[in-house]
Amino acid sequence: MTTHWNRKDQHIHLAEMQYQNTSTNGLDGVRFVHQSFSEIKTEDVQLNTQLGSLSLDYPFFINAMTGGSEKAHVINQNLATIAKETNLAMAVGSVSVALKEPETAESFKIVRKTNPNGLIISNLGAHHSADNAKKAVDLLEANALQIHVNTPQELVMPEGDRDFTNWLNNIEEIVKSISVPVIVKEVGFGMSKETIQQLLDIGVDIIDVSGRGGTNFIHIENERRDHKEFDYLLNWGQTTAESLLEAHFYRKQADFIASGGIKNPLHMLAAFGLGAKAVGISGEFLHMILTKGNQVSIEQIESWKEELTFLMTMIGAKTIVDIEKKPIILSTDLTNWCSQRYINFKHQ
Repeated sequence: MTTHWNRKDQHIHLAEMQYQNTSTNGLDGVRFVHQSFSEIKTEDVQLNTQLGSLSLDYPFFINAMTGGSEKAHVINQNLATIAKETNLAMAVGSVSVALKEPETAESFKIVRKTNPNGLIISNLGAHHSADNAKKAVDLLEANALQIHVNTPQELVMPEGDRDFTNWLNNIEEIVKSISVPVIVKEVGFGMSKETIQQLLDIGVDIIDVSGRGGTNFIHIENERRDHKEFDYLLNWGQTTAESLLEAHFYRKQADFIASGGIKNPLHMLAAFGLGAKAVGISGEFLHMILTKGNQVSIEQIESWKEELTFLMTMIGAKTIVDIEKKPIILSTDLTNWCSQRYINFKHQ
């Protein structure tokens, strides 16, 4: 048990240590064409959004972070308090440890105790069975379940998985077996057209592309290795912007979440412009609560709601789905990505 707790606390420490990472999520390469007449007022703007059957009052949420240690218990309690006060949805970190070591379960259950009426998302790895998925949902009385896929992290993790043959089969069984929506989520390496098609083929209709640009789990696990031999893999994967472009063709078949290095409402707007229906944020919220405390974090989130409303007013978008209809210009890097990946990016 101690080893697992140490690993969870190492993850928290290393994630915060790389907060100032200069890696880009690619969203700064998305520019809206300014129009002088927006022809709406701020009161017209609606921030609610839909992910499958999940209704979110706000289009950004607290994405999966932690659980499984005493330190993680405190962090999850603080995050749940913030989620309750700001009415944001919240996902927890992988509950796998709680299924193996029931004494750690309280570090996850505190989220539901703190926020009894909130939209809570449980989280489990793709190697788990449908039976474990049901337990993960029951543990939190969760409204949805995230299944995270993280092959690079597992391979660099000294004690990680080495067999990935059943992941798609497991996810398919979970989708068929549980009564709440299933979200499949990368962990910062982005998604491809091919991956998205595989997920659609097994019935997944909410996908978090979770691109490169935020917390880097290759870096985190490499730091835990004696020889740190995987330094050369630190830029592995697709950025958040590239991943949303990969998803472009499938926007009518699934609802997409953007995560990976989202730091401000302009990043959110860019993600929505590329077709995301919601944005998940982890590193920024972790940094907030560790360095500024709950009250300042709550004030920041309320400010973001207002700022996003202003940005949507500026481009004349009354709803989240209106944003992707607005003209945008992509950077040379992103247009080159589209060209080489045969992505015909155009607006609805």
